[in-house]
Amino acid sequence: MTKATPFLMFQHGKAQSALDFYVETVPGSRIVSIERFGAEGPGPEGTVLRAHVEIAGQPVMVHDSFITHGFDFTPSWSFFVDCDDEAETDRLFDALSAGGGVLMPLDNYGWSRRFGWVSDKFGVSWQINLQ
Repeated sequence: MTKATPFLMFQHGKAQSALDFYVETVPGSRIVSIERFGAEGPGPEGTVLRAHVEIAGQPVMVHDSFITHGFDFTPSWSFFVDCDDEAETDRLFDALSAGGGVLMPLDNYGWSRRFGWVSDKFGVSWQINLQ
């Protein structure tokens, strides 16, 4: 069966820090398995070759690129997170935007009574929505 899985490629060895942050911050997140580059490379020893994770229950693959690319994450791709209560909406918005940026502040935009869009400190975008 053909299967598509979201894939996050981090640069400069940031994958493990990002994973630790997501598991700590986003409910329903966990590292399922992780493989690391060894001493033989080609990436720096100990960085993430391939990780299978769940972020808010969504299967995702993660990788540390040992090649520096001229591109990074863009807000046109994001995690859309539905929250059950206002306190969780506010907590996630604040935690995920810390060290990153706010693309749309929490507000009522007509399609949701409380919605916000942020870019986290790793450059990954998150849309936070109160159901």
